Amino acid sequence: MTTRTRTDILLLAGFCAFLFFYGAGQFGLIGADEPRYAQVAREMLERRDFITPTLAGHPWLEKPPLYYWQAMLAYSVLGISGVAARIPSALDATFLIVAMYLFFRRFRPGVEVDAALIAASSAGIVGYSRAASTDMVLASIFSIGMLAWWAWRESEKRVYLALFYVLMALGMLAKGPVAPLLAGVIIGLFAAAMRDWRIVAKTLWLPGILVFCGVSLPWYLAVQARNPQFFREFILEHNLARFSTNLYHHPEPFWYYLPVIALALAPWVLFVSLAFIKVLRVWWAERKSPDVSLDLELQLNLFASIWLVVPVIFFSLSRSKLPGYILPAVPAGAVLLADDLRRRFAQSQPLSKSIAIVHALIAAAPVIPAMLVAYLVMQHRLPGGHPMFIALAVGFVIWVAIALTLVSRVGLNMLRFVTLIPVVLAVAAVLKLGTTAIDQTLSARPLAVELASVETHTLPVAVCGASRELEYGLAFYRNQTISRYELGQTPAQEHLLVAAPTWKVAIADHTAGRRVSFLGHDAPQDVDYYWVAPAAK
Repeated sequence: MTTRTRTDILLLAGFCAFLFFYGAGQFGLIGADEPRYAQVAREMLERRDFITPTLAGHPWLEKPPLYYWQAMLAYSVLGISGVAARIPSALDATFLIVAMYLFFRRFRPGVEVDAALIAASSAGIVGYSRAASTDMVLASIFSIGMLAWWAWRESEKRVYLALFYVLMALGMLAKGPVAPLLAGVIIGLFAAAMRDWRIVAKTLWLPGILVFCGVSLPWYLAVQARNPQFFREFILEHNLARFSTNLYHHPEPFWYYLPVIALALAPWVLFVSLAFIKVLRVWWAERKSPDVSLDLELQLNLFASIWLVVPVIFFSLSRSKLPGYILPAVPAGAVLLADDLRRRFAQSQPLSKSIAIVHALIAAAPVIPAMLVAYLVMQHRLPGGHPMFIALAVGFVIWVAIALTLVSRVGLNMLRFVTLIPVVLAVAAVLKLGTTAIDQTLSARPLAVELASVETHTLPVAVCGASRELEYGLAFYRNQTISRYELGQTPAQEHLLVAAPTWKVAIADHTAGRRVSFLGHDAPQDVDYYWVAPAAK
């Protein structure tokens, strides 16, 4: 191992450890998905069942099992906790960064560290690497698969094509048919842009298709055999209906993913956009030729450009939109930018002052909300006065420092370094200044601890008027099935009740004739909690 390789490994290990793993337990699981997925994995582990995902003892067929399998392994090694539930996403993000490094080292040497660090520091990758969800799992597997496909195209080694099929099969086990579907669209559009349909014909390799089926189909057949409703729930409801209708109440305008992908690519969005426009111009100029004459380097850029836009366009057509859906597009931006930087380095192209200044502004800007994240979470607004002044001053200093560095003679060589500084500072600011507020306001963990302190033995818990996020969070942190009053699930036995203060009349109706004692109020979550006596026999 050379000194440079050792340095690269240490550098990437350090950034991955800080950006993906450090502080993963400083706040509890948040939202509805994190505690729900974490609880499904726990129930599968407790039953030693690798086939049927369950929630509260009932089949939960919304997602395939790959994330659950990973979380079960993490639970087995680390014990059941919120941190262990987030480990799969952090590891999958790390695998993606390693794959980016190895791909560029093999096929585009010279910018392998740049490519890996651009991907690692993109806001979408950092954010979802810290979430107990299926989004990072799919994005990592799909992106490594796309790199494997290109490695096969450039080297013509079938081992890479076989790896592509294995990874698409794992994508099927991560989030369903979306992985092979997106891959097929991307490869098909690339073949059309190159006017060479042999690309598609050669990709449809029978041994690879058999490998794909051998890896992905056993679980699908097994879960269908055990749960005859699987096809209807998973394929018809959670895939087709989710795409074509607003069944799950996530409506957003058609243009929703434009700002989302811009934020996900931050702080590199300006350079990715410029590289994308450059590729389109070259391809547009070449399209009138009898044969598209792009060399392999520019073909890779065209492939990455198609890979970047297809998930955005595809999910923009969906009636149900969530930010994590387009995460598989983010690594394509890193591929596009890294290859563009390689050519810039080779040609010693200087950065224009306007581009340097705008990029510096984009890179520095996230530090400001990161420093004020506690106010944003607790008060849902940016504060005025002293806190805002300090945050703006810090952001201004960082902006000026980056801009001055980039407009200097060594600006391009310093681009990676000066852009990573505010990324690290923003993550550090959130972990240092915002985790307490995030934990208290967005996670059920503090309330679960508070409830445990007021009971002499573990009691069932019910909710009334509380959010789904709180319900699923309490289910994970107490490892209980949570009843909901408004669904007629009032427990007959002694139990604790967590309720929104505005639901007092409903509480009285559901507990008529029973003794109810007020125990306290959780201000950050704005819920009351009560002890409810058993129903009279």
